[in-house]
Amino acid sequence: MQAGNAHYRLPSDLPTVVAVFPLSGALLLPGGRMPLNIFEPRYLQMVDEVMSGTRLIGMVQPALDGSMRDDGEPEICEVGCLGRVTSLAETGDGRYLISLQGVCRYRIAEEMAVKTPFRQCRITPFLADLKEDPTAGDVNRPALLKAFRAYLQANDLEADWDSVSRAENAMLVNALSMMAPYGAAEKQALLEAPDLKTRADTLIAITEMALAREDDEFGSSLQ
Repeated sequence: MQAGNAHYRLPSDLPTVVAVFPLSGALLLPGGRMPLNIFEPRYLQMVDEVMSGTRLIGMVQPALDGSMRDDGEPEICEVGCLGRVTSLAETGDGRYLISLQGVCRYRIAEEMAVKTPFRQCRITPFLADLKEDPTAGDVNRPALLKAFRAYLQANDLEADWDSVSRAENAMLVNALSMMAPYGAAEKQALLEAPDLKTRADTLIAITEMALAREDDEFGSSLQ
């Protein structure tokens, strides 16, 4: 796996403790790109510190059940995705505009007791994400594109079909998963899918359910 100028091939290429950024509805997948607008002081400090070190941030969603810690901070999901900061721009008004490129998913082993204002966790990386997914060739590409096209048409949206048709299966599945406007639970299901084929199948199923709900709501509005 390459992200920016860095190559990640071995467990030793990855940190055991990372700064985590809880953000609901945000899905980062290996190879994907995520733009972020950083403005909270604690996360500005987080970016400063990771830029002087590994340049890796652990994206993760708050717990799906809404549970909170005693200090008022949200509990977080067990699985997230490491992203490398591949670009950073200062806005002039105190914010950072950064871009993350997904490296690999991880499971949180424990949250660390730290003095930094941002949270840090000991993690277990999904090392299989550093290699090419063997199920990429098994993705049902026609069904995926059919569901995607139907969703766009139902919502009066457009896509660059030339780019879509040229995209390899891994890039296509992960890009569509990241851009899909679904809720936190659906995003987490896509993140935790064990392989690319399962992620594609999950995305197709979620999209078909969303289309069916829209059809039901449209039908109900006509009655």
